[in-house]
Amino acid sequence: MRHGKKVNHLSRQTGHRKSMLANMACSLIEHKRINTTVAKAKALKQFVEPLITKSKEDTTHNRRIVFAYLRNKYGVTELFREVAAKVGDRPGGYTRIIKVGNRLGDNADMAMIELVDFNELYKGGKKEEKKAKSRRGGKAKKSDDTTPVAEVKPVETTQAAVVEEVVETPIEAVDSSVSELAEQTPEVVEETPVAEVEETPVAEDVESSVSEQAEQTPEVVEETPVAEVEETPAPETEAPSDEESKEEQA
Repeated sequence: MRHGKKVNHLSRQTGHRKSMLANMACSLIEHKRINTTVAKAKALKQFVEPLITKSKEDTTHNRRIVFAYLRNKYGVTELFREVAAKVGDRPGGYTRIIKVGNRLGDNADMAMIELVDFNELYKGGKKEEKKAKSRRGGKAKKSDDTTPVAEVKPVETTQAAVVEEVVETPIEAVDSSVSELAEQTPEVVEETPVAEVEETPVAEDVESSVSEQAEQTPEVVEETPVAEVEETPAPETEAPSDEESKEEQA
């Protein structure tokens, strides 16, 4: 019988039991679900849920208290950053124990313990929309029907006045700008010096350069000594020398 037995010692001494629960709590915080025996899962539930409640208020004092139980700085950081943000609106019951059958070998009862807010299967892949609830039994006050009507009417009139102002002002501005452009355009066209551009004597320069080249080319051609090159009879000098040599031999 378990008279007055509030804590399951799990057949371990105090130091061993605390170290085991701290290790299991860090694994649960990191992986969001673990498989263990039913007895250990129930002991872990009582061990880790008060620490999750502490993580809702992120202070140095609470971090030191949680670190004294978990003994792992990475687990403390994960708890205060990710887990606390998920379970911030939940008033308790952060974990869920699901039995998965018996273990082969010793036939021990096995269970899966997980963090409730990180299981998306129960939510159907949708985020829950929580409504603000109050503990008081009174109903929320309804707004008067006359106030929104009185506010809507002047808004419509002001919008119409604003639209008229916005439509009228740009038309006047456009007309004035068009008239100014019409007055400025002929002056700009008249001032452009077209005659100066046409008077540039480009054709005369080209003709003069061509005539100078034509005068210089025949002088160069006449000076070349073409006749002197043609008058040199190189093969004729060799022929008489051969005939004379034959007569002398005869």
